[in-house]
Amino acid sequence: MRALDWLSRREQLSPNKIALIDAISGERTTYSEWNRRVNRLANWFTQLKLKKGTRVAMLAVNSASYLDVWFACGKTGTILQNLNWRLPATELTSIIKSASPEVMIHCSEFTETVQSLKDKLPSVNHWIGVDRQTQTSDSLLSDSEICSDQYIMPADITTDDPWVLCYTGGTTGETKAAILTHGNILWNAIQTCASWELRHDDMTILNAPLFHTGGLNVLTAPLVYIGGTSIICQSFDVAQMFRLLSDYPVSVLFGVPTMFHLMQEIPEWLASDFSKCRFVISGGAPCPAPIFQKFRSKKVDFKTGYGLTEAGPNTFWLPPDLCEKKAGSVGFPLMHVQVKIVKPDGSECTTDEVGELLIAGPHVTPGYWDQPESTDAVIRNGWLHTGDLARRDADGCYYIVGRKKEMFISGGENIYPIEIETVLHAHESIAESAVIGIPDEKWGEIGVAFVVARNNYSLTEAELITFLKLRLAGYKIPKIIRFLDELPKTAVNKVDKKALRFKAYL
Repeated sequence: MRALDWLSRREQLSPNKIALIDAISGERTTYSEWNRRVNRLANWFTQLKLKKGTRVAMLAVNSASYLDVWFACGKTGTILQNLNWRLPATELTSIIKSASPEVMIHCSEFTETVQSLKDKLPSVNHWIGVDRQTQTSDSLLSDSEICSDQYIMPADITTDDPWVLCYTGGTTGETKAAILTHGNILWNAIQTCASWELRHDDMTILNAPLFHTGGLNVLTAPLVYIGGTSIICQSFDVAQMFRLLSDYPVSVLFGVPTMFHLMQEIPEWLASDFSKCRFVISGGAPCPAPIFQKFRSKKVDFKTGYGLTEAGPNTFWLPPDLCEKKAGSVGFPLMHVQVKIVKPDGSECTTDEVGELLIAGPHVTPGYWDQPESTDAVIRNGWLHTGDLARRDADGCYYIVGRKKEMFISGGENIYPIEIETVLHAHESIAESAVIGIPDEKWGEIGVAFVVARNNYSLTEAELITFLKLRLAGYKIPKIIRFLDELPKTAVNKVDKKALRFKAYL
């Protein structure tokens, strides 16, 4: 099915267009060069007798090689098992075993981890190193260089076949492997290009981890589909970010709020120039209002997005002319995406009524790998139950209110942490904050606010309570306030509220 072979078609349509730029070396790769390199890798996979459906585990930082493996899996029908390299070996072991991969590909940074895994993964027949510094591998990706640069994709690969096992964030529960099919990734790209108006001359900075759907699918896959360019970074580095924005015509940019917060906290922010950016989009977590305001002061079309591993992840878009008027809204559903907001009894909510967000469309996962019960719990009658609370205004714009699991009830009143966090972030002394609910004998549940003060700022609990009382109803004000040096983060820089629950009782 050459129609599913993205790179072969890209080589035909735009062979000399720059597809990839290495952020460190500056090396540029055209679509023709990239396709032929991936063809050699696909042929090598075939020589290793990897068949359609074989799982290929990947434990590596971002690199062009990571993207090569992803698209070689796409060409051969093998399934990429994305692994979070921030997890300890004990947790990685159970995750890897759940998919029984035949191949483990890893970079030299994780040699020690892989060495500790070798005796625990009997399904793995091939240990492959990304680079020559990898000492624990049986072979290297560069061994594929002797193979032919021509490859014909098998006709039996269809849009329903899995392409990636992409793990959910796990901030409020156990991480699960969402199956992203060829069709899911294709339709996410189609809908993103059509609704976000991506162009062939667009360029982005890829520094979100490729083991996460944000790194793979927010902009990377859509830009391959449209023929754009990605600058590949090993990870997020705030100084590198400003250098790349200065050196390259970056026109579209994705990040999580923590990244933008760090950018705005250093002196380089004042002199930064975003005039070449058509838009900057924040995702992965609620974005505090001050971050919006600082970008708008630079005349940047800054907006908040919404997505989740199980659906694309791209689901909404806020048109540029509504960014200021509808600040905080994620906008309207993308082309071919259906959404609705429902009450606990399943009936649909009315205007501005809060309920659970449901999503349907060709970008939605068919389910979790080898977890039918978890699949049935979230996909019912063709609708993905996101666990996120949302509302829709009179103009049809959607707003994410918070996680269903994060909402708590105090004295009979529903309390949404995101509302309190937004107010906290408006305080000039606060760098970061997070709110959770914990059990309480009197109120049922009470709020706990975790606050990180900006450098050289002093802040007391009494001052903060006074600030909140002027801006929130009394029942919404957290009963406990804890000051921390920093908030715990997940591998994709989301605030780890699961970890905060332990701190609430210290």
